[in-house]
Amino acid sequence: MIISHDVNGPQDGPAVVLLHSSVCDRRMWDPQWEPLAAAGHRVVRADFRTCGDSPAAEAPYSDHGDVRDLLDHLGIRRAALVGSSYGGRVALALAALEPDRVAALALLCPGRPGHRPSPALREFGAAEDALLDAGDLAGAAALNARHWLGPEATEETRAFVRAMQLRNFEGAAAATPGHELPEPEVDLCAVTAATLAVGGAHDAPDFRLIAAELPSLVPGASHVELPWAGHLPSLERPHEITHLLLEFLRPLR
Repeated sequence: MIISHDVNGPQDGPAVVLLHSSVCDRRMWDPQWEPLAAAGHRVVRADFRTCGDSPAAEAPYSDHGDVRDLLDHLGIRRAALVGSSYGGRVALALAALEPDRVAALALLCPGRPGHRPSPALREFGAAEDALLDAGDLAGAAALNARHWLGPEATEETRAFVRAMQLRNFEGAAAATPGHELPEPEVDLCAVTAATLAVGGAHDAPDFRLIAAELPSLVPGASHVELPWAGHLPSLERPHEITHLLLEFLRPLR
């Protein structure tokens, strides 16, 4: 099954795939979607399983495998990947396992394959799990919107994130568990794509550390920390992140 997606921009433009945070779905890229296409990119955005419009899996799968299968379905041999949070973790896995498929990586407050969460992140996960176990999906969604958005996020943005997260929780609650394959071990030294790791000064320490450490793990990677950003900068200052992405991807055009 091909995960839910949409495509914009010229058929022959350099491909850019937008991979969302697990808190959101592919609509999180609404502010970047049209500007990237207008700049000449063939832009693909997709929903991971149980997120947005993608149904739950009925057979073994991996998220990076789903992205690879989507590229094959669209006839895209090589693409730039833009990943937010969990989407960055998936992008790194694909870039390490199949480096010839990935031309560039723009990672916004990314996760990292193999990262062991800190006690603080485990504490947040436990609070989220307690709400979910009690059936309070709306409360868990509100917790995530409070925790992951930085101080510059508007109330409209917070409501948007709550709605996306609630829909994801509802999708996951309706799914039959046990189909997701174990995350593979990856060697980030195998990544050959030009890589930019973006951190947020108001983000959780785990994700600030991941972004800062990537240049020591991924050959040639660069790092920048945004002093105003929380965990979802593309929604907090969308125009600034759009400009950052356009500049980073300019060599592909």
